[in-house]
Amino acid sequence: MIINKLLKLSITTLSIVTVHSATAQNAVMFDDFSYKTFAHAQENGWQARTETGHPGLKGAKWWQEGVSFHPDALDHNNTVMRLTSKTDGSAQNTRHTQVCHKRKYRDGTYAARVYFNDQPQYGPDGDGIVETFYAISPLAAPMDPDYSEMDFEYLANGGWGKGNKTLFATSWETFKLNPFTQVHEHSTVQKSLQGWNTLLLQVADNQLHYYINGELFAEHSSKVYPEVAMSINFNLWFIAEQILQSTEMRQYYQDIDWVYFIKDTKLDTQTVMSKVAKLREKNIQQLDTVPDWQPKLDDYCSL
Repeated sequence: MIINKLLKLSITTLSIVTVHSATAQNAVMFDDFSYKTFAHAQENGWQARTETGHPGLKGAKWWQEGVSFHPDALDHNNTVMRLTSKTDGSAQNTRHTQVCHKRKYRDGTYAARVYFNDQPQYGPDGDGIVETFYAISPLAAPMDPDYSEMDFEYLANGGWGKGNKTLFATSWETFKLNPFTQVHEHSTVQKSLQGWNTLLLQVADNQLHYYINGELFAEHSSKVYPEVAMSINFNLWFIAEQILQSTEMRQYYQDIDWVYFIKDTKLDTQTVMSKVAKLREKNIQQLDTVPDWQPKLDDYCSL
């Protein structure tokens, strides 16, 4: 009798462990960006920023019209999401672009295949342009200790004390805008990333590891480990202090092929690429089994 009870308990415990493991493995957000219009993307949880404010030129517009979908130049059977931003040097005629997915992400692996550009589509070159993939929470108050942000930022024309073609990995503990005060850790790699790049961030074991095309280039500590849920974002904007002295309009773009997140799981670049390939083989263009944060948080698309 005792043996039977122990056997039943063991089977029950094994079943619970199996269910929990399956749940963790299935908590994935993947998007292939195979949309026709942004309205279709909104149906799957994406939103475009329209709120003015930091970062970029003060008073510049953040516009949904800068988000579009196009055939991949190298594979016309593939569709990519494009962010387009432009400026003539004035805030009035500057357009920044940002898209955000739901605020429910923290621990796990984040990855995206992104096309960076070193030069504008047209117009004079030289503006401080920031091309990104990142996760972020709202800043509840200046120097809020529960603020969380993790960034990949490519500065084709340099900035922030670094030269041209610099990729920043920055993990934030907190900050305030006025006077600007920041608590963070950052790392850089300086080389041209013109073209397609796979960006991957592991958030696990109280550490953050940033990879570019499978190569580790940043390790950040528990001091900047995220405390709260974040949204997943891409944006394209101009550094206010590094605007070219020209009134001629110039335009930049950044493409995103896909984005992938798996909750509470640490994967390397090759494994993520393999999982994305398998999803595409099954013609799965969008998948989201990541549960809402508890309690559920309002969507967030700012900063």
